Amino acid sequence: MNAVRNALRLAAMYVIAAASAAHAFSAHAGDHSYRLDNAAYRQECGSCHAAFPPKLLAAPSWRAVMEGLDIHFGDDATLEPAVQREIAAWLEANAGRRDTSAGGKPLLRITATPWFRKEHRREIEAGVQRRPEVKSFANCGACHTGADRGDYSERGIRVPGGGPR
Repeated sequence: MNAVRNALRLAAMYVIAAASAAHAFSAHAGDHSYRLDNAAYRQECGSCHAAFPPKLLAAPSWRAVMEGLDIHFGDDATLEPAVQREIAAWLEANAGRRDTSAGGKPLLRITATPWFRKEHRREIEAGVQRRPEVKSFANCGACHTGADRGDYSERGIRVPGGGPR
């Protein structure tokens, strides 16, 4: 009787351990939530485009972006010097660790990084970025419903216009 009880106890422990492991994996699978807790960044940068998570570029890339605000992708995005220093310091302090350079130069576009290309271009049907609701891969909020909160988790992906991702 003790052998049966011990076997049942051991089986129950295996079931609980397996369920816990499955829950832990599913809770984190595809979880891409990022901090966007700098008010100046959200206000200044997020007023024109998505306030991109700092972890998506390395510090040298953010430094180059912030040093070129006068010619920021065809626009003059110049900021007051104190605000620019605050945002630049926050971006660098929260930057990603992946190399985001090519040919020895920092990449300025998140969409040009190998990580972005791997995450998006292999999974998404050709032409999705040309759909009127999307227009560009830089329009994160078109598909990532929580982008404005820094949530890029797969559970929040809704590709406009239907069809495959």
